[in-house]
Amino acid sequence: MTSWSGLNTAYFTEDKDDHIYNALVRSIVEHQLLPGNKLPEEALAEAFSVSRTGIRRVLQRLAAVQLVTLLPKRGAHVTLPDAEESRSVFTTRKILECANMVEVVAHCQPPHLAAMKKIVSEEKRAHDDRNGPAAIRLSAAFHVQLQAISGNKVLTETVSQLTLRSSLAIAAWGAPWQQGCRCHDHDDLLLLLKKRDSAALADSMAQHFDAIVASLRFENSEGPVPDFAQIFAGAAVHKEVQL
Repeated sequence: MTSWSGLNTAYFTEDKDDHIYNALVRSIVEHQLLPGNKLPEEALAEAFSVSRTGIRRVLQRLAAVQLVTLLPKRGAHVTLPDAEESRSVFTTRKILECANMVEVVAHCQPPHLAAMKKIVSEEKRAHDDRNGPAAIRLSAAFHVQLQAISGNKVLTETVSQLTLRSSLAIAAWGAPWQQGCRCHDHDDLLLLLKKRDSAALADSMAQHFDAIVASLRFENSEGPVPDFAQIFAGAAVHKEVQL
C-alpha cells in the first residue's frame, strides 16, 4: 500500500481502480477540496469519466474513514469537523506523540536524523515557495516519520491516519495561509532529537500542538465551489478500467 504521507496506511491502496479514491483523499488533505465542499456524484463522474455508481462507492469508502460525510437527500460533502472534534484530534495526537518520545530517542540513529533533516529542509522550501500541498504533505511526513523511528508500527499507523483528520481541522479553522505546522517548530524538535533529550522533546511537542490549536479560528465561513474538472484534470479513468 502507498500513503499520502509516505508510509503504509489503510487509507491508500494500489489497485488500478482505486486511483479515484486516492486522488480525492489527496485533494481533501491538501486543501484543494475544503471542508463543507459539496461532492456531487454527477460532476465527479464527469471529471473522472466513470459512472455515478463507481463514484458513489468511492464516496462511501471516504465516509468510512471520516473524510466525507453522507447525508440523506443532501448528498456528499467534505467533512467539516466542529471545534470539539478538531480539538480532540490534536489532543489525541499530543497524548500519543509525546508519550512515544522516549522510544523515539532510544531508537534514533544517524540515518534517521539525516532523513528528518531532509524533510525539514524541504518543508522550509515549500513554505518559502508558498506551495501549500507540499507544505501540508511534508508537515505530516515530519510527524509520521518521527514516530516511525520508534519502530512502533501500530502507533505510527494511528498517527498517520490522524494527520489526515488534522489537515481537515486546519483547512476548516486555520488562517488563509496555514499549511500544516509551523516549520520552525520542527527545527526546534529536530535539535532536541539530536540532543537525545526525550523529556524536553516531549515538552516541546506538547507546546507545538497547543500552539496549533491556539492558532485555529473556530468561526464558520463558506469557501468557493470547487472546480472538479480543473482539480482532477488528467485523472479520468480509461474506459478499460471504468468502475
